[in-house]
Amino acid sequence: RRPMVCCWILRREHATIAGLARQFGTAWRAVWGAIRPELERMAADQSRFEAVDSLGVDEHIWHHVDPRKRGPKELTGMVDLSRDATGKVRARLLDLVPGRSKKAYADWLAERSESFRAGVRVAALDPFAGYRGAIEDQLEDAVAVLDAFHVVKLGTQAVDEVRRRIQQQTMGRRGRKGDPLYGIQRTLRAGAEHLTDRQANRVTNAVRADPAHEEVYLAWQCAQDLRAAYRAADLAEGRRLAEKVLATFHTCPVPEIARLGRTLRRWKDSFLAYFSTGRSSNGGTEAINGIIELHRRLARGYRNRDNYRLRMLLAAGGLIP
Repeated sequence: RRPMVCCWILRREHATIAGLARQFGTAWRAVWGAIRPELERMAADQSRFEAVDSLGVDEHIWHHVDPRKRGPKELTGMVDLSRDATGKVRARLLDLVPGRSKKAYADWLAERSESFRAGVRVAALDPFAGYRGAIEDQLEDAVAVLDAFHVVKLGTQAVDEVRRRIQQQTMGRRGRKGDPLYGIQRTLRAGAEHLTDRQANRVTNAVRADPAHEEVYLAWQCAQDLRAAYRAADLAEGRRLAEKVLATFHTCPVPEIARLGRTLRRWKDSFLAYFSTGRSSNGGTEAINGIIELHRRLARGYRNRDNYRLRMLLAAGGLIP
């Protein structure tokens, strides 16, 4: 029973193998040698893939050394985003595979059973065409949903790009303290509903400082329109606002916003699917990535990818002792 108790401590208390070894007065290899067979047994149990109707995918970096020594830096992680009886997402890591590509995700899906692939109804993803291609090839009945956070992030990045471009055009250099646009760079990343009166006045004064700054304000307003679609309390209203974004952004005179509009039009179905799937998103996957990063830092990094996979499956709910 001791290996299972160790697994429970590792998962519940965010402990490390080295920490357990110190408490038991033994070597790291002795503790890991006892735990690893249990983790491998649980990882091989195919029943953990049952009842998955919502699937998330994302990548993360697992090491920062030469890939020739340790293999690809990127790992693609698959996460169960199914909801419980109360409608709450109970995210758990299903697996980690090397690489960040269509092939990495498609091959993993192909290895799963036909019943697993048929049971997935919603597939959340970030705006990466490779993952979308894998979903189209392997999950024919699933609805691909573009993650809301990353869509809003694209809008915020577009505003920042406009601000930097106008700064260069008007001042001939990067922003400095005292420059109108530099002074509101963080404010422009916030939602209009969160601004204080003082912040709103700073934005107004910065825009009025130069006629060229009107372009920045227009881009910011477009980003707010994009956020408003997701913030709408009524999904039908949110979809109407999203469709308006699709119909107008690509014709915007601000090139960065026009580019964003073209991107959203390429992802139209996945963008609008958010409003027909009960606000499905990749948020649970990002939460799992946070747990993975925590445990990677606690261990001061990993050298063995197989050990890393087993430890992260245990830490992020994929294996339950």
